[in-house]
Amino acid sequence: MSLLTFQQAMTEAKRFNRCHALLGNGFSIACRPDIFLYGKLYENADFSKLSPTAKFAFEALGTQDFERVIKALRDAKRILEVYGGTPSNLIETLQSDADGLRELLVQTIASSHPAWPGEITEEEYAACREFIAHFNTIYTFNYDLLLYWAQMHTPDGVAPSSDDGFRKSEDDYDAGYVVWEPSQSHEQNMYFLHGALHVFDTGTEIQKYTWINTGVRLIDQIRHALSKDYYPLFVSEGTSAEKLERIRHNDYLAKAYRSFSEIQGALFIYGHSLAENDEHYLKRIERGKLSQLYIGLYGDPNSEANKRIISRANQMSNSRRAKAPLGVTYFDASTAKVWGK
Repeated sequence: MSLLTFQQAMTEAKRFNRCHALLGNGFSIACRPDIFLYGKLYENADFSKLSPTAKFAFEALGTQDFERVIKALRDAKRILEVYGGTPSNLIETLQSDADGLRELLVQTIASSHPAWPGEITEEEYAACREFIAHFNTIYTFNYDLLLYWAQMHTPDGVAPSSDDGFRKSEDDYDAGYVVWEPSQSHEQNMYFLHGALHVFDTGTEIQKYTWINTGVRLIDQIRHALSKDYYPLFVSEGTSAEKLERIRHNDYLAKAYRSFSEIQGALFIYGHSLAENDEHYLKRIERGKLSQLYIGLYGDPNSEANKRIISRANQMSNSRRAKAPLGVTYFDASTAKVWGK
């Protein structure tokens, strides 16, 4: 299979009125591969507060993917409950380990995250902003701060072109955070589809911690919140159905889901494997209004990983009605040089 370069794909996409991007973990890995690979998260995680068997679950499944293990633990709990006769303490341990791994994943990402925006070079920011500027709307599955930092890192006197929908709180204008309200998000063009480390659900409002309002590094703010058992708005439940359930019960996530469901024109997918645990969004593409997909592939198009991506993309295209076709084109993800490398 012959792949387009990213620039060739962008040139071809000019025939569409609107062009959007969907970013996966590859976006962050391309910036700091020593931090954001799942294996590195596993190596840096402190399992000491979980049962001894929690870590063994990773070994039993032959994975370092937190989401896969969380799903397996919850599935095991459901199956054992159906069969009956299982000691209640085992059921409770499976549930507590699944919940504990979710919290551990948040803590591990925060603790291994670049400490402040200055750890990303000016050249990396410039390259990323150039990449982002191609798109009308940015959707990301990532929880980390890299996209937010890149969007906000503009030259002096130049306002960011992105809008994540957050505004000063009407109830506390001087607060060290900003809030998201559906009525104030009409111009929003950046969405964290599964939440983010700097976005918190307090129960009464959605808050985002900001550097400009406090002078405190965002990652330090997050760590402080975690120390008080305040957790970010963060969807890590293993299955697509579990993720969708959480999304539907949160205004911010549900708005992002509706927005993605309505996009038209072309969608560039970068750094995402079209994995089953994100099927709730892949179905939105399959049943949606988009006309064209441009999907980034890393390495040999004939690798097993890329064959799975191509198979799922073909399924999305083939499921469309004749009156609303979905074209699929592939580009070499390495040519996008999102971070200048």
